[in-house]
Amino acid sequence: MMTKITRLSELDLNRTYSYADYLTWRFEETVELLRGKISLTSPAPNIKHQSISRNLLVEIGYFLKNKPCKVFDAPFDVRLYERKKSLVANHDCMDAADRATQGVVAEEIYTVVQPDLCVICDPAKLNIRGCLGAPDWIIEILSKSTAQKDTQTKYQLYQEAGVKEYWLVYPYEATVSQFVLNEQTESYQLLAMFSKQDKAVPFLFPELTIDLSEVFAR
Repeated sequence: MMTKITRLSELDLNRTYSYADYLTWRFEETVELLRGKISLTSPAPNIKHQSISRNLLVEIGYFLKNKPCKVFDAPFDVRLYERKKSLVANHDCMDAADRATQGVVAEEIYTVVQPDLCVICDPAKLNIRGCLGAPDWIIEILSKSTAQKDTQTKYQLYQEAGVKEYWLVYPYEATVSQFVLNEQTESYQLLAMFSKQDKAVPFLFPELTIDLSEVFAR
């Protein structure tokens, strides 16, 4: 059994950690694991961020009611791995909730993120610890401290993991960039850019129309 870590200061920010390490952390700070490197999350989001997140959660949640797909908001662990690097393995020190499906185990996972919002349509990806594998749709609401991570690092990670649709929400510009994964090239394509006056339609859910004037309303 691995030793539990109770203080962030006990960790080496230059070291590469796995999800197996992540499971031993018991400190108050919230962190993400990006390609094995610790990434500190921002302080508590401001009211603009929280208002946008809540409005989107309500809209999407109402649409998905009684449907197989489910929407989750942060904090919610999403464990990602490259689809091509899925290995067959087992580990008798991990309980069933710690093991990944499709042959991936905790020691082989080096990315754990907490998206602002995510939609998951495959119930097999859900267990008591969150989501294991790529959600179908992820929404990140940018702030000054997270903009680079959301538009570059997470963009690449979500693309590699196979997240089908990725929205970047810019609170102060009141705009949304909609990216959709091209299955042939396995890369994102910018499908649309929406402003506050628009009604945004997810590629995965064309029956859902989101009035952005209400989403960005104060």
